[in-house]
Amino acid sequence: MKLRLYTSLGLGVCLVCVFAPHLSWALGMTGTTYSVQFDSLNSGGNNSVSSNYMTEDTVGEMATGISSSTNYVMLAGYQQMNVSFISITAPADGTLPSINGLTGGSGVTTIEWTVLTDNFAGYALSVKATSSPALQATTGGAFFADYTLKGASPDYTFAIANTTSEFGFSPEGTDIVARYKDNGASCNTGASDTVNKCWDPFTTTNTTIAQSTGSNHPSGTATTLRLQAESGTAHIQDSGTYQATLIVTAVTL
Repeated sequence: MKLRLYTSLGLGVCLVCVFAPHLSWALGMTGTTYSVQFDSLNSGGNNSVSSNYMTEDTVGEMATGISSSTNYVMLAGYQQMNVSFISITAPADGTLPSINGLTGGSGVTTIEWTVLTDNFAGYALSVKATSSPALQATTGGAFFADYTLKGASPDYTFAIANTTSEFGFSPEGTDIVARYKDNGASCNTGASDTVNKCWDPFTTTNTTIAQSTGSNHPSGTATTLRLQAESGTAHIQDSGTYQATLIVTAVTL
């Protein structure tokens, strides 16, 4: 069974450079309780607001504007700095182990994405399937049903009836959202990220699996998606090649 993967971004990647005029400079300020993302030396400026808009202006900057070539983009000046970048890795298609259609069994694989952003507000990572059910035979119409939850929260343990076949996922990583954290017995509670726990079904709408509240530049953060397909011992699964197409999207917040 093959899993075909697509990754997408909510914001394009750009290279940001700042040049300061002679005899003046700008410096990002940080402390244990604060961080100033952008600062600048200018001769004037002001914030203007109303019930419908907000404008921030500066006066006295030199050599501002956007310059580009085939290899770079330069945004010079304080106002030009109000951008951030985000990137996501694009792993190869994953493959689940074969499952015996007569006696049943299960197959598990993992796929990892690393999101990198300098956005001070962080990012969100989501996943969805392009079809329902997500895992379907390439010919013939057979499928694995999307995983059936026992309640509103993810199931701590992957468990199906022996008369069916189902397919689901469990995310793992330091940035996974509260829904997939556990207390050692239940999901959507506690602060642990126990491996091979907290299972959910795929849907055709985005499900947020990881999120941060700040920049993770320059190292980035990896999130692993654990995928499992299982056929019950009293279920006959048609032979064939099965495929799920997943779309994973990273956006800045």
